[in-house]
Amino acid sequence: MNGETSGPSRRQVLRRAGGLTAAALTGSLVLTQAGTASAAVPASQRFDLTDGSDKWLREILLSETRILQSFAFDNTNKHLYTAQLVQAGRILPGETRTYTGTERSTNGDLCITRLDWQGYIIGRMYLKGFGHGVSIGVEPSGNSAYLWTETESVPDSQNNGYGTKVARFKFANGAVLQPDSFQVTRFDPVPGSDHNTVAVDPVNNRLVHRHRINGAWQFSLYDLATFKAGTFTPLATIPQPDVLTGKTFQGYTSLGQYLYLLDGTAYTYDASGNQTSQSNTYLTSVDWNTGIVYERRWSNAAYSLFYREPEGLAVQIPDLANPGALRLHIGFGSEESLSQTDKKATFYYKDLLV
Repeated sequence: MNGETSGPSRRQVLRRAGGLTAAALTGSLVLTQAGTASAAVPASQRFDLTDGSDKWLREILLSETRILQSFAFDNTNKHLYTAQLVQAGRILPGETRTYTGTERSTNGDLCITRLDWQGYIIGRMYLKGFGHGVSIGVEPSGNSAYLWTETESVPDSQNNGYGTKVARFKFANGAVLQPDSFQVTRFDPVPGSDHNTVAVDPVNNRLVHRHRINGAWQFSLYDLATFKAGTFTPLATIPQPDVLTGKTFQGYTSLGQYLYLLDGTAYTYDASGNQTSQSNTYLTSVDWNTGIVYERRWSNAAYSLFYREPEGLAVQIPDLANPGALRLHIGFGSEESLSQTDKKATFYYKDLLV
């Protein structure tokens, strides 16, 4: 892991192989249908969470000064997409005043940044009223991609906006979208739910939908093409594991038979800048067919970052010619110091499949 590990690396003994333009704001589609779970996900390999973590990109800048919320990979075009809440003071096309960070959080205003795999920014777009950005998904299309996010944000008791539906739209550099923009297709797979977010399994072309319904957190797994067509019959629906009760949830992704979850908080510091806490970052794998936790492991990846908050999970396929060599990436947000608080993004990964 290039100097920092979250434990002894078992790979040493087990190795496998622009300007902004306002978009039109009318005419988008909402698809709604309920379904039931069959819980029949084919068996697959899983990431070994005891495997050491390797550095991919460390402390890169994104478009906004706020913390990384989530990320996802376009493995076809070798692009990285990240989600952040819009920073205070940013004026977008059509706006007549500045907004505070709190106002942006309450409204659910997001910035999506596109980067190459060297960490250089190659595009950005803004989503007004979409949500908090806990998880996003990417669906490659030609030399670009469709993005999957939450949408139709509603603020919670802490004045943070979270999506009540799911959205799909093509990335457009410089665009500013709202939930009813004509470019956006909206889906309502679980009517009445809140805190809707999504992730995409890029190997099996499946979509994960996390949501809260009647106060209970659930994950549903769908065939991506079927979901896009508006048929919301999940392959499996499982409750969020009890082990996450009370934890700070930070992201999720899926590969084959297993759902992967991330929780934890940032380091704390005293007034002099001395660190007063240790890593409480945990990775958890869950069997889609049973809802049973298979593995839960503490992670000390990127331990030397200042601030260091875990933010997001995603699966990367570094080489499409070798689709069996996969990476489970963990994202982290960090700061330079107590006085230099503009956030940077860091990515570490595990790649041992068993």
